[in-house]
Amino acid sequence: MDASIHQIHPDQTIPIPTYLKDAYWWAYIHPGAVIFFERKWIINMILWGNFEKLRDRALAELGEKIFGRTLQVACVYGDFSARLAKKIADGGALDIIDVLPIQLENVSRKLPIGAPTRILLSDATALDFSADNAYEQAILFFLLHEMPTTARKETLSEALRVLKPGGKLVIVDFHKPRWWNPFRYFYPLLFKLLEPFALDTWKHEIEEWLPSGFTPSHIRKETLFGDLYQKVVIQK
Repeated sequence: MDASIHQIHPDQTIPIPTYLKDAYWWAYIHPGAVIFFERKWIINMILWGNFEKLRDRALAELGEKIFGRTLQVACVYGDFSARLAKKIADGGALDIIDVLPIQLENVSRKLPIGAPTRILLSDATALDFSADNAYEQAILFFLLHEMPTTARKETLSEALRVLKPGGKLVIVDFHKPRWWNPFRYFYPLLFKLLEPFALDTWKHEIEEWLPSGFTPSHIRKETLFGDLYQKVVIQK
């Protein structure tokens, strides 16, 4: 690992959330998961050929060069984090957090040499390592649909807490497709089998999970691929 990439694990371990162990052991926790899913064609197949488009739409929200401090909440298979790290401007910094050491080890292998990046073991629902108003931008890429409601709300609350006033939170996730989109009828079966919380993103708007009393200065949403995916940008 390059000297500029600092892997920071607290002395005490962090319990793996029960929902993660029960529902997603096969995707993130089992050692074979990293070997299997860390393939570009697999990731692209899961998102029906849309991984690169969704990745680029998310990263474009942060600009050609990203200034200040940036937080990526949870690791992502593929080259998402590497491309994000390459966009960090001189003097800027990127923190990537995850609750699973195996995922942090995986992402550390993919980051470019010289990336001003910290890899931190942390639960997205309790970012205890960070003070309030610490980051200019934060990003959640296909994370919320994997969480039960309470964890989802806590994650959004924490992401907004650590953002500076005027800071930007970028979220990319699933969305209820239009009536003519064939995935509208296929995905509920897939979700029932593999993604037990994902249908929440069809039934609710992301704004419904924001902290009580929080009023964004600006919020913008766009949908893609017949509304199967959404990008929501919230400015604090």
